[in-house]
Amino acid sequence: MVPYFSFREVKESQPRLDKVNLLTFPSALNHLIFPSQPPPRLLKIALFVKKWPSKHQAGGLERHALTLHLALAKRGHELHIFTTSSSNLTMMDNVYFHLSKPTPAGYLDQALIWKQFQVLNSTGQPFDVIHTESVGLRHTRSRNLSNLAVSWHGIAYESIHSDIIQELIRAPEEPQSYAFTERVVKVVEEIKFFPHYAHHVATSDHVGDILKRVYMIPEERVHIILNGVDEEIFRLDISKGKDFKLKFGIPESKSLILGMAGRLVKDKGHPLMFEALRQIFSENSTFRDSVIVLVAGDGPWGARYKQLGSNLLILGPLEQSQLARFYNAIDIFVNPTLRAQGLDHTLLEAMLTGKTRMATKLASITQSVIVSKDVGYTFPPTVVSLKKALYEVWKDGRGVLERKGELARKRGLQLFTATKMAAAYERLFLCISSQDYCML
Repeated sequence: MVPYFSFREVKESQPRLDKVNLLTFPSALNHLIFPSQPPPRLLKIALFVKKWPSKHQAGGLERHALTLHLALAKRGHELHIFTTSSSNLTMMDNVYFHLSKPTPAGYLDQALIWKQFQVLNSTGQPFDVIHTESVGLRHTRSRNLSNLAVSWHGIAYESIHSDIIQELIRAPEEPQSYAFTERVVKVVEEIKFFPHYAHHVATSDHVGDILKRVYMIPEERVHIILNGVDEEIFRLDISKGKDFKLKFGIPESKSLILGMAGRLVKDKGHPLMFEALRQIFSENSTFRDSVIVLVAGDGPWGARYKQLGSNLLILGPLEQSQLARFYNAIDIFVNPTLRAQGLDHTLLEAMLTGKTRMATKLASITQSVIVSKDVGYTFPPTVVSLKKALYEVWKDGRGVLERKGELARKRGLQLFTATKMAAAYERLFLCISSQDYCML
């Protein structure tokens, strides 16, 4: 029998292996190459997710759920989605929604969704695989499900780094946070209940390492599948970038276009970026006159950025097709986030459109996305370090940025597409449903 799986390492420095057990593969499954032919078996999959988002407005965990599971449905798998009531339901073949009223806190009603699941699991064909996005299905319900996988988009251990950063940049007049003690307690709680999930999917290399080493989950139960974004939407298109600049009146005289996108709030690093830009504009008129900053998103820091002058253009929130044009219009994407959790989709979207990125030096970013200076810039989360990085980018200029962006795009097409992510999950789900599919 010819094996269904084949693989080749993207990292050529690692040794080739004749046979690989998917459950013990130590790196991200995105490094494997999977055939594009139809799967050998169609699966019946249950998904638990807190919210089913609008296709054009989703972000974070919801964007992952939408992108991944619609791709699996297109591959022919039968998807049953247990989520809260929504007006954004996606109507397509093989996708079935099981809705419930959210709890007062906005979470899934565990008793109700469990009853819905049990009825479907006991009538006709039982589910081959159960997938929960984070704690969509609580560990109190999951402990006896051997064919369940949970995807983690952020864990409490990562948040401790965020708390340290926030404390270091706290203004003297701001009250000190008591989050440290609370966070350590939460880490201990997670270490206790995480083993109640049969399989764990880490969405970054860093989280995979933490789950194995700190949370002490057996390696054969931890699998790394890096996030992916829709490569049909986020792709290199110079003409769309030119149209975007024309639409928003961006002068050709500007030698550098910086871009930021997402929620314009404190923990996304906007106070840091605001102060760095304010100081640079004040001390260097040449930088100020030659650089323009495009900001896509909404939040309190949008209005504050306007105080810096006309070379800060606040675009508001953009739907996906417009966001793709935005990436094509900029020279570099900047993400000054203070949140150490998860793998930010905006960095991957910019990557697929051929843009180099500059981001905070956090483990999830440096281990998975900006892995070297060849593909981007990183900085410690201080105003001094961010200013230094901005000056470096300005000095390097468009030629260097374009070369870095092209290298980033090539790597992104290997690892961070929705197609690659969905293929990796499909293979893992087949393996979980039957060990016949675990050997490559």
